[in-house]
Amino acid sequence: MVALNKSKKEIEYLCTECGNTTPKWAGKCPFCGAWSSLKEHVIERNLEGAGRTGRGLGGPVHKVVLLKDVATEDTRRLSTANSEFDRVLGGGFAPGSLVLIGGDPGIGKSTLVLTTLATMNAAGVKALYVSGEESACQVKLRSERLNVSGSDMMLLCETNLEKILEQAKEVKPQVLVIDSIQTVYKSDLAGTPGCATQLRECTLDLMVFAKNSGCITILIGHVTKDGQIAGPRILEHMVDTVVYFEGDRNHQYRLLRTIKNRFGATDEIGVFEMTSHGLNPVLNPSKVFLQEGVPPTPGSAVCCTMEGSRALLFETQALVNQTNFAVPQRVAAGIDPKRLTIILALLEKFGGVTIGASDVFASIAGGMKVNDASSDLALALAVASNHLGIPLSRQTIAIGELGLSGEVRGVSLLDQRLKEASRLGMTEAVVPASCKLSENMGSMKVVRVHSLSEAISWLMDKK
Repeated sequence: MVALNKSKKEIEYLCTECGNTTPKWAGKCPFCGAWSSLKEHVIERNLEGAGRTGRGLGGPVHKVVLLKDVATEDTRRLSTANSEFDRVLGGGFAPGSLVLIGGDPGIGKSTLVLTTLATMNAAGVKALYVSGEESACQVKLRSERLNVSGSDMMLLCETNLEKILEQAKEVKPQVLVIDSIQTVYKSDLAGTPGCATQLRECTLDLMVFAKNSGCITILIGHVTKDGQIAGPRILEHMVDTVVYFEGDRNHQYRLLRTIKNRFGATDEIGVFEMTSHGLNPVLNPSKVFLQEGVPPTPGSAVCCTMEGSRALLFETQALVNQTNFAVPQRVAAGIDPKRLTIILALLEKFGGVTIGASDVFASIAGGMKVNDASSDLALALAVASNHLGIPLSRQTIAIGELGLSGEVRGVSLLDQRLKEASRLGMTEAVVPASCKLSENMGSMKVVRVHSLSEAISWLMDKK
C-alpha cells in the first residue's frame, strides 16, 4: 500500500525588488515593473491544513477589539549608551523590535554592534551575539582590538536557525544579534543560505521570535553593488527599523542613516569616527566637515542641510577646467549628477557663466552624500567661483534652492540653519529673498537674493 504524501511542494516567483509573488514567471514584474527580478521560490504546504512551517499553531486566538480599548504596554526604550546610535534609533531600542543594519563590507557594521553590545552588557543588559561568518577565535581577536574582550556577552557561532532559536529561548537574552542574516538557513527549506527563500523565511521566524519574546533582534545584512540590502526587498518591509552605513572606507568618518523606523523619525543621522579601537561618536559633526585654518580658495562654498532635527554644515567644492575631450566631463561625488547638470545649465542661461566646453568636477568634502535641494545655491556659487577665480570667504554660507526659471526659492527651517552657522563662526549668509527670518541674526550679515543672476552679481562684487 502506497503511503500518502502529506506535504506538497509548490513553486512561485518572488520579486527581489518589491517582494510580491506571482505564480508564473515573466521578464517584467507585474507589480513594480522591474525587469529580470522574478526568482524561483519553493514553498511547502501541508495537505492536512498546517502552515508551511507551523508558525502560529497553538497560539492565542485574536479577537476584534476597539482601538480605544487597547492597552499600551511599557515601551520604555533600551539605551545603547551611544548618543549617535540612540539618535538614529529615535532614543534607543524599542522592546521586541527587529532592526536591520546594512552597509558595504568593512565599513564598520560588526564593529559598531560588537562594541555596543559590550557596553550594554556592562550596564547589565543580557546580550547574545550570533556569528555566522567568523569563528569564536576570530570574534575574540576582534574584541581584543576593540578593548571589549573582557565582556560577559554571550557568543554563539552557528548558522542553523533552528539551533539559534533553541539557544536563544534557553538563555533568554534581552538583545540578540545575527551577523549576518545572509549566512543563516533553515534545514527544512530548499536553497542555499542567502537565497530569496531562506532570507524570507528566516527573517519571518526571527520576527515572530522577537514579537513573542520581547527580545530586541538585530540583523546585519550585506549590500549589493547598487547599495541595497542583498536579497529581496521584502526584508525591509518585514523589519521595524532599517539603518544604513554610509561613507568611504578610505575616510575616517561614517554616517549612520535611518530609512525606515516604526518607532521614530526616519531623517536622523549619526556621525562616527573610525579609530583603531572602533567607532567613536562625533558630537559636533559640522566642525568635522569644515576645514579650518586654510585660506579661502576659488571653488569652495559652505552650505547647511537638515538631517532630522540636526543642522549640519558642509563644504561644497567644484573644479572647472578646460576639457581635452570631444565631450566635456561632468563628475559628481556626493551630489546627484542630474542635479549638477541642471545647475550648470542654469549658470549658462541666467548667470552668464560659460562653461559648456569645460570639464566640471563637484564633490562634498569629507565623503558626505547630500540630496537636499537647499544646497543648489552653494553648488552654483562654488562652480562660478572656481571658473571666475573669485574665492568665497570661509565665514560665508549660501543656502537656497534653484528653480528652472533661475529664481532662488525658499527653504525650510532657515532660522535653525543660520543659528547653527552663527554658532560655528559664520559672519555672512546668502539666502533666498522670499524667506522670512523670525529671529535676529545678531552680527551675521544676511544677503537676500531673488535670482541666480543676483547671486552671481554679488560674487562678482567681491573680485
